[in-house]
Amino acid sequence: MSATNFKTENNTYRKLIGNGLTYRIPRFQRDYSWTEDEWEDLWMDILGTVREGGEPAHYMGYLVLQSQDDKNFDVIDGQQRLTTLTLIVLAILKNLKRLVDGKNNPEHNQQRIEQIRQTYIGYLDPVTLVSRSKLTLNRNNDHYFQTYLMPLGHLPQRGFRASEHGLRKAFEWFDKRVREHAKKASGDEGVALASLVETMSDRLFFTVISVTDELNAYKVFETLNARGVRLSSTDLLKNYLFSVLHRDGEHAHEMNALEDRWEAMISRLGSESFPDFLRVHWISRKTSVRQSELFKTIRAQIIDRESVFELLRGMEEDMDTYLALTNPEVSLWAPNLKGFVQNLRMFSVRQPFSLLLAAHRRFSSDDFESLLRSCVMISFRYNVIGSLPTHEQEHVYHSVAQKISNGGLTTAPETLDVMKPIYPNDDKFRGDFSEKILRTTNSRNARIVRYILCALESQLNGQDYDFESDSITIEHILPQNPTSGWSAFNEEEADAMVYRLGNMTLLTKGQNRDLGNAEFTIKKPVLAASNFELTRNVVKDNVDWTPERIAARQKAMAKVATSVWRITQLS
Repeated sequence: MSATNFKTENNTYRKLIGNGLTYRIPRFQRDYSWTEDEWEDLWMDILGTVREGGEPAHYMGYLVLQSQDDKNFDVIDGQQRLTTLTLIVLAILKNLKRLVDGKNNPEHNQQRIEQIRQTYIGYLDPVTLVSRSKLTLNRNNDHYFQTYLMPLGHLPQRGFRASEHGLRKAFEWFDKRVREHAKKASGDEGVALASLVETMSDRLFFTVISVTDELNAYKVFETLNARGVRLSSTDLLKNYLFSVLHRDGEHAHEMNALEDRWEAMISRLGSESFPDFLRVHWISRKTSVRQSELFKTIRAQIIDRESVFELLRGMEEDMDTYLALTNPEVSLWAPNLKGFVQNLRMFSVRQPFSLLLAAHRRFSSDDFESLLRSCVMISFRYNVIGSLPTHEQEHVYHSVAQKISNGGLTTAPETLDVMKPIYPNDDKFRGDFSEKILRTTNSRNARIVRYILCALESQLNGQDYDFESDSITIEHILPQNPTSGWSAFNEEEADAMVYRLGNMTLLTKGQNRDLGNAEFTIKKPVLAASNFELTRNVVKDNVDWTPERIAARQKAMAKVATSVWRITQLS
């Protein structure tokens, strides 16, 4: 980035807004969204600077601006703060106007109104009351802002967007706080109101970053994000796509179509989830990319109107599949597919998502189901039991996704052959399972243990079990807090063995509560009477309960597990 295209400085609010500059929130930026929590925080910060003995300055954070002439600026980041400060100044003007209307020192207060408006708000035509404001909001908010808020007249409340109501409520909230502040001040209320503006404008300051083109603006965004200053990647990508359309020659119907379709996607996903979706979508169709490099990669390839709308169409096509993978409960997928996805979520595994997006687009329904089930088997072996590093696994998933997308892989069997490097073989899986520890004090681990034990039980007796059922609990045969009767375990062994899979079995809820920390000889009759074969076998196969018996039981469980979580083609 050339230094001539980039400038940074600290500016007070007075220098920022009171020197003839104008600021425009691009029409495609998000709407006004601050609520009372943010209003309250800002107001308390302002009061902290204006009270006697208050802090001499208050830092308002970064403001990222884009301009070609250093006179008119597009606001890339900081619109919520600039808009709210303008609403505060308007609230002060409203209170000065009340003083004038009430014949309270009208001449001086009218002069204050005119001076403050000209300095901080802009020119208001005295005949038409049409404003020429220093700040222009986006396409959804500017009409209400200019037509109703700027003239300080009646504020209609029906038939407006939620963000327009937000602007009105913010103005009314600050109007009340400003009035209370002026009444508490000693002396002339008009002086107190004018002093509030002057002190606020001198003591609030920003770090202003000014760039000359949209590419530099996004480079600033990437740098700030890398240094922990969180800006909205969703908004900035949206701005970039609009800037491409604008650069190619703006067509209103295209801009409106992009706006509407973009907002529809964000409303379904949420802005926080959008960057994750975008990365998965991109990898499933294009190339593997880290989240930190995503915008740079997209920027290099989305360069004209055609590619903007191609990206948009692709995202819309993949949206339902992604939502089904992240929120299976509300999807229209068949129950067995939902079950596989719920397993992946329980495992906290998202690495296969790009592959699954590609497969859902290109494969038959039977092949997609087969591949989804296989991803569950691989995830259980590789991630849950093996706890293996995910870097190589991600590389394989991403490579396979792109081969599916470009037609290099057309069936599930072909795809599974390529995925063999991330499928731990039976010997490796048995060894890992035989040593696995899952601390059930963690709720996710407790769910996984119930899932494992119910699956093993189903393999033994052929019945299906709902591992999420409240009636099924985990019994730690060696208790989590052993007291008397467990002399076979020293303290170190007890800590090491209590969360081994071999020490855990299934009981119904009432039975588990009744056993508590009882010794093994007392537990044995209850375990022997259980409806679960896995639990009855604890008594059948063990006279006593020792570290050696836990290890032996877990090895036996591992043999059964190898046949449960198995892909025949790869084993």
